[in-house]
Amino acid sequence: MGKEKQVIVHNKSDRPDNVVMKEHEIIWQCQEIEQQLPAFLNHFFTYLRGNVLPMSRLAYLQDIRFFCHYLVEKTALTEAAEMLELSLKDFNRLNSSDINEFLDYCRRYEVESDGSITVYENNNKTLARKKSSVSVMFKQLYREGLMQDNITDGFDPIRVPKASEREIKALQDDEVMIMLDAVSTGSHLTKKEREFWEKTKKRDKAILLVFLTYGLRLSELQQLNVSSFNFSRGEFTIYRKRGKESKMPLNQSVTAVLSDYIEHERAAEEKIQEEHKDALFLSLQGRRMTERQIRELVKKYTSIGLSTSRDAGYSPHKLRATAATSLIGRGNSVYDVQALLDHEQVTTTQLYAAHKMNIKRDLVKDMEWELERTGKKD
Repeated sequence: MGKEKQVIVHNKSDRPDNVVMKEHEIIWQCQEIEQQLPAFLNHFFTYLRGNVLPMSRLAYLQDIRFFCHYLVEKTALTEAAEMLELSLKDFNRLNSSDINEFLDYCRRYEVESDGSITVYENNNKTLARKKSSVSVMFKQLYREGLMQDNITDGFDPIRVPKASEREIKALQDDEVMIMLDAVSTGSHLTKKEREFWEKTKKRDKAILLVFLTYGLRLSELQQLNVSSFNFSRGEFTIYRKRGKESKMPLNQSVTAVLSDYIEHERAAEEKIQEEHKDALFLSLQGRRMTERQIRELVKKYTSIGLSTSRDAGYSPHKLRATAATSLIGRGNSVYDVQALLDHEQVTTTQLYAAHKMNIKRDLVKDMEWELERTGKKD
């Protein structure tokens, strides 16, 4: 086998190399999927490139690949032996009921691999995304005159709760304090977890505090560099979706924990691999932490704050929700919080304003029927 080609970034933009490289990695994944799909979809690929962000484009393509694989492997709707052999004629034979059967298949399906069977269960939110991906593809093919009919009108509706109907999951202030105490002292950790904590406690605390203070997206935090920070000016730079650059002010708490981590725990320059020297948050191997590593770290510490199992811990996005609800709960304007969190619509931020962190607890605390009956209520 030949050596893997070295990728060199020739970056003339203002964005750091790692941010540019991350975007190109997503684009390469998109191109790899496109090469697995039939050529008559090329105009659809062009449409995606010009109209959606790279991560959304990747999600669309993954869903379309899954759909094409389904046609070949699970149905008699085509004689194609592989996805590349699917033809426009095959697609024109499809009708809305075929797509509805596909969506029903997506609710629960099995994949056999290496002697084991994995069962996949999808909720309505995931089904709605898959339906959206397939609908966009068929509508675009119809607009281009490649499909004889617009079959999307007959797709079954999928009931997805409105954002306002969903329970917002966020840590309450007392749970945040328990979590921060755990990362500061090592309390509630297993013996094995504590061994790792001894080596990474300053890094872990800095990660949690940055999430809680700024409500960053996982990708935004993962791509932070040491050079992103100007401590003398009290600010740092992040790169948002759509290539937006934002300056964020540092407060005393974040400055203190980051300085402590950089000065006393982060690996020395000579121990860090060249391509990761500027990465802020490093693994024990001296490499930029992956999104998965950060996700597992957050899950562990939030599970302690919630007094639940490690599997039931929260994702980084729930810390984003925690930042939003905490900021609004302290009386900050929803428009200011919108700007901090980079919500496109203020209606998204208003969902957190409507979420009263302790409202259910407040409602029931004066309804202590049994304590009143026994005379034990204060």
